[in-house]
Amino acid sequence: MNTLRFTNLPGDGIGPEVMSIALEVLESLGSQMGFSIETSAHDVGGIGIDNHGSALPKLTLQACKNADAILFGSVGGPKWEQLPPKEQPERAALLPIRKAFELFANLRPGNLYPELADLSPLRPSTVKNGIDVLCVRELTGGIYFGQPKSTQTIENGEEQALDTMVYKTSEIERITEVAVKAASLRQKRICSVDKANVLETSVLWRKVVSSCIERLDPSIELTHMYVDNAAMQLVRDPNQFDVIVTENMFGDILSDELAVICGSLGMLASASLGTGVNRLGHPFGLYEPAGGTAPDIAGKDLANPCAQVLSAALMLRYSFGMEEAASTIENAVKQTIRDGLLTGDISKGEDSLGTNAMGRAIIERLSL
Repeated sequence: MNTLRFTNLPGDGIGPEVMSIALEVLESLGSQMGFSIETSAHDVGGIGIDNHGSALPKLTLQACKNADAILFGSVGGPKWEQLPPKEQPERAALLPIRKAFELFANLRPGNLYPELADLSPLRPSTVKNGIDVLCVRELTGGIYFGQPKSTQTIENGEEQALDTMVYKTSEIERITEVAVKAASLRQKRICSVDKANVLETSVLWRKVVSSCIERLDPSIELTHMYVDNAAMQLVRDPNQFDVIVTENMFGDILSDELAVICGSLGMLASASLGTGVNRLGHPFGLYEPAGGTAPDIAGKDLANPCAQVLSAALMLRYSFGMEEAASTIENAVKQTIRDGLLTGDISKGEDSLGTNAMGRAIIERLSL
């Protein structure tokens, strides 16, 4: 029997509740498909600060290094907002993990099921058939990390701030390779988003993406779009896109826009893939819901577990190479929604299920 070894980091707020459901789904699917899971839970985020004095305790980081993947919950909350910004859970936990494992590629699926079309702020005619777009964002380069970066007082007494946008050919090539692999599992269409009419980095971006796709898979349909137009087109007709690949800041903005038009963060998963491979030869990655800790509903059996469950499906797909298992989970979630079984955040005021009941409903549909 194949054993999947990963670390689970439930984190804060609703994290432990939804993580528990995701693990139950994986165990149930494993009994059907002939694999087992070997996982251990470790503190991260606010609970890490409370219990160990660090948002990312050394033991937690070591457990991650010993695993083939990380299934992450969510971190942060009002309790820790009084800390200096660099010590708050979001920055003191996630950024060091990204750095430690060189997690350079963020994959954010934008999925809206037709049954939940009313949740989208877009007009009904645009989303009546749902939304299915994948945003592939470069995560460790660009203006967020470029040097020099400074704020100083200039001769006339004004303050002047400086950020530097930098990209190398190798950084663009490796994110393009991820986009090509993702597109090969979908409709084989990639839209590369840049600002090549203004930025030198975007001129290089466009050149390298084009040559890389021609080399890796010329059957992929490649288009280019300026970021301002892409932001508008996502609102006008999101399904004109299949896979979007873009640099760090543009991806940050567009993936958040995609989350909004899909209606509910409780349904959106994400994957961050690194430069290294695990013992199975697949990319090491961190998988987490797109939403936050929702401390106001924590411990009340109200949280939507779907995003955490779908994050587990992404883990199966990318870090364990188990496409059939990943699709089985995704189809079970879809069928649960189609059957009208919804948590409070997506029920539009109608009858709703609690966290645990929603988990049971998904598990029941794994074999359908």
